[in-house]
Amino acid sequence: MLNMPPVAYDPLYDPLTSLHPGSGTDYAPSYWAATANNPPQTDGPVTQDIDTDVVIIGSGSTGVSTALYLAQEHGIQATILEANQTAWGCSSRSGGQGQNASGRLSRSQWIERWGLDTAKKLDREIYTGFENFKELVSQIDCDAFDGGHLYIAHRPEKMIYLENEAKVRKDIFGYDPLLLSAQEVREQYCDDHDASGALLEREGVGIHPLKFTFGLLKKAQSLGVKIHTASPALGWGTIDGVHHIQTPGGVVRAKRIAICTGGYGVQGLKPIKNKILPILSNSLVTRPLTASEIKACNFRSHTFLTDTRTLRFYYRLLKDGRLQMGSRSSIGGADASSPKHLKLLTDAIARKFPPLAGIEIDYSWWGWVDVSHDMMPRITQPDPAQAVWYALGYGGNGVSFSTWAGKRLAELVAGKKVDSDVLKLPIYHSPLEFPNAFGKFRSEKLAPFRRLGQSFLYKWYWFKDEK
Repeated sequence: MLNMPPVAYDPLYDPLTSLHPGSGTDYAPSYWAATANNPPQTDGPVTQDIDTDVVIIGSGSTGVSTALYLAQEHGIQATILEANQTAWGCSSRSGGQGQNASGRLSRSQWIERWGLDTAKKLDREIYTGFENFKELVSQIDCDAFDGGHLYIAHRPEKMIYLENEAKVRKDIFGYDPLLLSAQEVREQYCDDHDASGALLEREGVGIHPLKFTFGLLKKAQSLGVKIHTASPALGWGTIDGVHHIQTPGGVVRAKRIAICTGGYGVQGLKPIKNKILPILSNSLVTRPLTASEIKACNFRSHTFLTDTRTLRFYYRLLKDGRLQMGSRSSIGGADASSPKHLKLLTDAIARKFPPLAGIEIDYSWWGWVDVSHDMMPRITQPDPAQAVWYALGYGGNGVSFSTWAGKRLAELVAGKKVDSDVLKLPIYHSPLEFPNAFGKFRSEKLAPFRRLGQSFLYKWYWFKDEK
């Protein structure tokens, strides 16, 4: 096995204007890529035609966990095709916040959309996935911190929203959330000047996402899983029930395909074309804070935080004393490197933690988030006549659930009988949807206008969040 020298990273890559994310491209300059040590050795690019039972497209935590569970629980040794480097997409760029969640909707919104019975069953499914994630984390050295999730009210009136969410979580779903005053947040966690109070969800584990995915891959490789990097899936045809996947180095023939690409390469794969809106998220990591800076900000925990903005900020003190922060970015890839997007984050640091205003930034990067048009993920076989499945659409909440999605996806691909109540859940029984207009009209014809709509929504969200 070998790792090939990478091609230079393209910071302006855009999955809506490029058919695939490159071939052998280097990692984004993230803190995770810089501190994960050497990636596991791979099987290198595809160099000839090969046959395999199952092909998995994408080597992030979804794809790797799918391969792991196929081998571990079903005796199937899959082949992973990765366009660039192992875990090149979300798994090397995310915030590493493992929450008891998936998709963009809250539990109260689940009830509004599907009713109480379905919401309760969906809660149990996602919580089971979170517990499975915690078990995996306990087996892998990935700088984990099991400190829950602190949901910060960035304005006083947002405490009403958090109080309602706490009530729903406690009275309906049986959790033990804790509401904190602004003073309690500052005394027990950090002196976030944005905080008007907070909701502590006790279910939350912060991780180093790339170390975690590398650990999953090593487990999968020990069971015979093959991973070919620098091998983008350029398309495929199906002949007599066998898929012929074209890569730059040869054709891979497989009976079954599992698509696990997240927000990358979405336009080049027909089953998911125009069914995911890739949205950019910007992230940074500062230099290590001094002891006096930590004291001045009263950082007392490594618990991760998000705030109640629609275009939320996510942040935490890392174990090596650096501050990590992320939020929204540009609309398209061509504008991703504009300094104004980094300034959004540095301004947030100065606002939330005034003693850190102007602090040096050691790492700055961005990545594409896979947002479905109805704000919830899908793990499904979109066409029963085709042996093709996918798992994606986590909307920025995939750090923990992606591994459970991989487990469920492995069951579906292997043909294992899954509990019928589980398969009736909305994230399993229906395919990803085309874009919609105000939730009323849904059509693929709306796809060319999605970024225009996103630009309008960003302005509206900013007005609601800040005014």
